[in-house]
Amino acid sequence: MVQPRWIAMLLLALLVSGVFAWLGQWQLARAVTSSETVEKPTESVVPLSEVVAPGEPLRDVVVGQLVEVEGAWVPGDFLVISERVNLGTTGYWVAGHLSTGPESVAVALGWAQDRETADLVAARLNADPGASVVDLSGRLNASEGPEVPDEGEDPFELNRMSVAALINIWPNMADREVYNGYIVSADAPESLTTIDAPAVVQQTTVNWLNVFYAIEWVVFAGFAVFLWYRLVKDSWEREQEERALAAAGPGTEPGRVE
Repeated sequence: MVQPRWIAMLLLALLVSGVFAWLGQWQLARAVTSSETVEKPTESVVPLSEVVAPGEPLRDVVVGQLVEVEGAWVPGDFLVISERVNLGTTGYWVAGHLSTGPESVAVALGWAQDRETADLVAARLNADPGASVVDLSGRLNASEGPEVPDEGEDPFELNRMSVAALINIWPNMADREVYNGYIVSADAPESLTTIDAPAVVQQTTVNWLNVFYAIEWVVFAGFAVFLWYRLVKDSWEREQEERALAAAGPGTEPGRVE
């Protein structure tokens, strides 16, 4: 092993093994990749019109985006949505209809633990929605699908933040364009609690094919050193056999030396 040629071979094997190990690390790093839905600056507030157009479906890359929009509340269109969980507690949302000109967008204004409080706030806002023009900011979410009520449940009870269901409830919506998502308001009206709408949590996906490739490179790295060892061992055994043959004298068959 200490002969110059085998030391040179060892250095070459270590170099090749190092390259294989680096390739394995590179494949492993690529195996765990960030999901496209979270690779976006959701925490920068941008105008709603720059994120999505009315009537267009929400792409995954804009769900959870902080947006701002200017508009006016439509009196009479505030209502209560049940079965809304806020920080682990089930309660009620008060939702409203914000007119941004020729378009409309649904807004979840705030949360209440009991139905009575939510009904009172909705009634108060329907009677007096406040300023004629409001600047609203919040987090954009995708519309939830409507849910068929179970037997015995009130068919008119809203328990989903469904834009499609709201369009059927709000009057005079035939000629209006509506955003397919809704905004969770950053500020809640008096008597309501601000709805918890955290940033999109970073998620990761594992590419198992890349993991397999990484394991292969590690095996190759080990095999490079093992191959050097086998070559040295075979050379040593051959030299030992040749010495034994030379010591035994002429006429001794290879492999018959004892």
